[in-house]
Amino acid sequence: MAPQTHLKPEYLVETEEDLRALFPETHAIAIAKCLDHLDEHSKEFVARSPFLCIGTQSPEGLADVSPRGDPCGFVQILDDKTLIIPDRPGNNRLDTQANILANPSVGLLFMVPGFDDTMRVNGTAKITRDPELLATMAVNGRLPATAIVVSIEEVFIHCAKAFRRSKLWDPSQHQDRSKMPSLINIVLDQTTGVPDSPEDIKKLDADLENSYRQTMY
Repeated sequence: MAPQTHLKPEYLVETEEDLRALFPETHAIAIAKCLDHLDEHSKEFVARSPFLCIGTQSPEGLADVSPRGDPCGFVQILDDKTLIIPDRPGNNRLDTQANILANPSVGLLFMVPGFDDTMRVNGTAKITRDPELLATMAVNGRLPATAIVVSIEEVFIHCAKAFRRSKLWDPSQHQDRSKMPSLINIVLDQTTGVPDSPEDIKKLDADLENSYRQTMY
């Protein structure tokens, strides 16, 4: 039996007042840097970013974070208060979009390869299938089925500490993916079971890679 972990109730932090008592006061600049619109620097950050994570919440209150990626500048800037994110083909769970329909509040974290700082955007979202808008997001002649339109309430650049602690972009810290089972191997192990034959696994891995090439857009 796995060891049980017991949290001591006397050490739980349960109020914001107790939380803030554990830390120094927020620096004035950390508050002042939070904008309610995109300025020239945040616009450039969006234009340079090929990747973001979007956080949403289900009707039951369950949090979810999903990755989004495309060539640099894939997130369009409609105006100083509005961003548009194309929704590319995925596994059709539709967690993010279903959550937005139930609760429009979203949080975005933009990343730029090589940058240790990130950019955070908080706001509300809607889903559109406007054909004229989707036509501007075509890749290889293929349009997204929908796009997520984010109305900005907060935007600010986040400091580099997390990325520097993790050494995320440092090639010397990159790990060998082959040290863990392949994605299809893991999914089968968690669901229907892994085939006994290594050759069957290799074929399934190859089929998945071929699917990536055919269904990327």
